[in-house]
Amino acid sequence: MSTGAPTSQKTPLEFKSTSLTVPVLLLASNDISLIDQQLKEKVVQAPEFFKNSPLLIDLQKLNAQNLSIDFTEIVAIVRQHGFMPIGLRGGTEQQNADALAMNLPQHSLHGSNTPLVNKAPVKTLPTPAAEEQKPASQSIENKLVTQPIRSGQRVYAKGDLIVTATVSAGAEIMAEGNIHIYGSLRGRALAGVLGNVNSRIFCSDLQAELISIAGIYQLSDDLSKYPAHKPIQISLDNQTLIIKDI
Repeated sequence: MSTGAPTSQKTPLEFKSTSLTVPVLLLASNDISLIDQQLKEKVVQAPEFFKNSPLLIDLQKLNAQNLSIDFTEIVAIVRQHGFMPIGLRGGTEQQNADALAMNLPQHSLHGSNTPLVNKAPVKTLPTPAAEEQKPASQSIENKLVTQPIRSGQRVYAKGDLIVTATVSAGAEIMAEGNIHIYGSLRGRALAGVLGNVNSRIFCSDLQAELISIAGIYQLSDDLSKYPAHKPIQISLDNQTLIIKDI
């Protein structure tokens, strides 16, 4: 009987780099009660979108103004609102030490994550960090889905996403290009997630929880004025979503 190691063995793991959509909480005030209130208001706008969402905490603006803040207290507050902190950026030596004590890593100031709190009074969603420009010869990876997308499921397409079935409430579909839905849209649809403002959403029956193009979004309360069961198209014009009949 041989007791030696097998001559060939499948590698049990590998490391790869990737681009992720990570919201950033960029703090410009050390008023804990104000931060708590604004986070509450933000979550109320899209509770399912932010539920258990990863969150990078950025303190560079505060520290540039010499405004002190207790990092552990901020972590406790964002967790209370359902976020999952994944690290700290722009912290002081003490804040970095506090983060490491909580098993939260320090992130580079040169990252390209998108702030969660927006300067302009427009509803926007986090946008993934821009990827390197692809060669013109590389084909776009469109995706066709013919089965219903159920609550809790997420579907992502690097090109256009075409769905011939229903997108249930609680489901989320995302595409770097356009989204075409030939069934009912009852969940969330996010087109142009890498910032393509020319992306569009085409839908046969709009009953969505959330729609978004290049980070600009509307929620179900905003969409209730549009009739269901009729084909529509959604485009973006000057940071405003335009919804009209096809």
